[in-house]
Amino acid sequence: MQLPEVKIGIFGGSGFYSLLESAKSYAVHTPYGVPSDRFTVGELGGVRVVFLPRHGRHHQYPPHRINYRANIWGMREFGVERLISPGACGSLQREIPPGSFVLCDQFVDRTSRQECTFYDGPAAVHISCAEPYCPAMREICSRTAEKLGIDCRDGGTAVIIHGPRFSTRAESKWYHSLGWDVINMTQYPEVVLAREAGMCYLNISLVTDWDVWIADEKGAKSVTADEVSRVFKENNEKMLLLLKEMVPAIAGDISCDCPSMLEEATISPIEIVEHF
Repeated sequence: MQLPEVKIGIFGGSGFYSLLESAKSYAVHTPYGVPSDRFTVGELGGVRVVFLPRHGRHHQYPPHRINYRANIWGMREFGVERLISPGACGSLQREIPPGSFVLCDQFVDRTSRQECTFYDGPAAVHISCAEPYCPAMREICSRTAEKLGIDCRDGGTAVIIHGPRFSTRAESKWYHSLGWDVINMTQYPEVVLAREAGMCYLNISLVTDWDVWIADEKGAKSVTADEVSRVFKENNEKMLLLLKEMVPAIAGDISCDCPSMLEEATISPIEIVEHF
């Protein structure tokens, strides 16, 4: 079946289905196996988008079992150029309370995931990750959140852990002491794969809890799965409203360097031999 061309892709939870109009689903086969679910194409704010539930329609794939390469490759098959990636996270700093949003501009990888690139040879591809998230999309999202009165922080560092377990208190206190802002299990390698695919990538981190570093403070409650689920559901409407308002704004022309990152990232085997 011929896939429609869609410029904007969205990862997220199953609650997003309710926003899509004229929706139609498509199975996509990739060289990297099966994606998390069928892709759904529909309209949001008058703009055509393609959506995929990152964890599957029934949340059947935990973070360490998500086929990130298949998910990104599937988006590429639709011709996606701009990818929006909302996701739950824990707060590592007092000034970032549960219920707020963070638009990450940096990440620290603490996973042990091996399948984190599309380029396994023979050419060596060293994609730049100095600025891994699209600054133009982040600016549009920040302005939209401000207009809607949503507590949203523009910029922040996410530490990505392997999962599915939460951090120990020692780990969490270490991350806190280093000044990192939020903790998550899915941004890596998603953000890097999107960069390798030439896509602009925007992360919207929904803070669902205080991570366990805060447990020693008087009256503080550390992370539990139930608390994460409760806060996420309470704030999901804000996320959906933000997406609905933001998508038309990013559908037009935006200026960034994201699509050109591959141009200077490849070193051929011949070039390496000649260098030495």
